[in-house]
Amino acid sequence: MWENAPSHICRGGDLRGLAFCCPPIKGCPIYRALNVLKMTPKEFIKIKEDFGKKTRLGKGKNTCFGSLVWCCKITKPCPFRDAELLKIGMDKEEYMDLKKDLAEEILKNSKFFEEAVEFFEKKGFKKEDIEKALLETGDLKKTFDLLKKLKK
Repeated sequence: MWENAPSHICRGGDLRGLAFCCPPIKGCPIYRALNVLKMTPKEFIKIKEDFGKKTRLGKGKNTCFGSLVWCCKITKPCPFRDAELLKIGMDKEEYMDLKKDLAEEILKNSKFFEEAVEFFEKKGFKKEDIEKALLETGDLKKTFDLLKKLKK
């Protein structure tokens, strides 16, 4: 299971926490996170909906927003999500693994990711290491710290 899964964005989680966000329909911290990613709400919605079409996270019509792509982290109690997971036979591990894949999909499709990779490459770090660190942390400072450790 996703061992270092972040908190929800609304609880101060890093950018990977967007995998647990509702659609951006009200004033909340999701807008700050999308600004950091240089992504519009419309682009964010499309990424999540497209991911749902390719995976079982697209199921869950009886959840708040009609799809498991919009559901919270498994540690937050939710009878609607849990009922849908039971209905389709998805365990918590698969759910969280798919949410991790979704978080990576969101990050990889952002200008933030592209610009961060370019920035760190100019500092002499390897592209593969940069991408891996960004996807593991969802945070520039933590990425830099990981990269420094790798370079030693």
